[in-house]
Amino acid sequence: MEQQMADPPGLGKRTLIAGLKSGLSVSWSLAKITFPTTLCVGVLKYTTAVGFLTRLITPVMDLFGLPGESVIAYVLGALLNIYAAIGAILAIDLTAKQVFILAVMLSLAHNLIVETAVTAKVGVHPLWMMLCRLALGFGFAFFFNLILPEDGVTARYGFGAAAASIPAGWGEVLIEALKRAGGGLAQMLLIIIPMMLALQVLKDMGVMPALVRLLRPLTRVLGISENTSLMLVAGSLFGIAYGAGVIIRSAAEDSVSRRDVYLVSLFLVCCHSIFEDTLIFLPLGVNVIMLLSFRLALAVILTALTARFWRESRFDSEKT
Repeated sequence: MEQQMADPPGLGKRTLIAGLKSGLSVSWSLAKITFPTTLCVGVLKYTTAVGFLTRLITPVMDLFGLPGESVIAYVLGALLNIYAAIGAILAIDLTAKQVFILAVMLSLAHNLIVETAVTAKVGVHPLWMMLCRLALGFGFAFFFNLILPEDGVTARYGFGAAAASIPAGWGEVLIEALKRAGGGLAQMLLIIIPMMLALQVLKDMGVMPALVRLLRPLTRVLGISENTSLMLVAGSLFGIAYGAGVIIRSAAEDSVSRRDVYLVSLFLVCCHSIFEDTLIFLPLGVNVIMLLSFRLALAVILTALTARFWRESRFDSEKT
């Protein structure tokens, strides 16, 4: 006897298998980038290379009202992630103003190597992405140092993070790097596979057109095409690295133009992983409402202005 009621659209076995295959395919593609990169950086941070980079940048930190030792937190955040930077911040005596300035710098420029490699897969030039993020981070750190009053109040650190211990030898360094790389890979799988499954379900249920219509006002303000909606949602909520599965797939399947790829990337430079990367600073006493408002405003204004002056050409309209 035939089944009386058909399976709900998007919830059939074929949909789940397709979503799982897509998630595993994207995860493997990203794992080939993120695992070796995280492993290498995890080892390199204990070498003289990072020490040289720290000494090189220390004089620059004075321009932002930051002490020389804060460069360690910035370098760790730029090469690894915000969590690594917070471990270093906890070991430094900083004022509330200085912590906020560091939060701005790290929000705009962290995990540069991995995230730059990921965006390169959708056609964004790596040098452009890295220089853009560094320039915005340094530029707005200088700006906030000028406009924020000198409070002189020593920052009080709350819950959630602890200073990292220093490995005793190269064996422990390698073990720590492997744990970090493996943990990052596991976290990526736990996020990307369910996300790709959900995306497949939403597509098969016909929800995607409704999502596009919902975000139509935002894409109009930004001056980009409506078919970039998924890229905006994935990057804004999950971040460049963890949202990369949707970003890469959307860029490939939705015929996103070269211009739109760059404009979406510019938006996400300013405003990606908005909840996690903002709330992580809450235990440090940072005004997270102010930080989040700044990131959102910067993303919208900068992207909209760039779109206004970047007129689409035939070359730009080609699929990435």
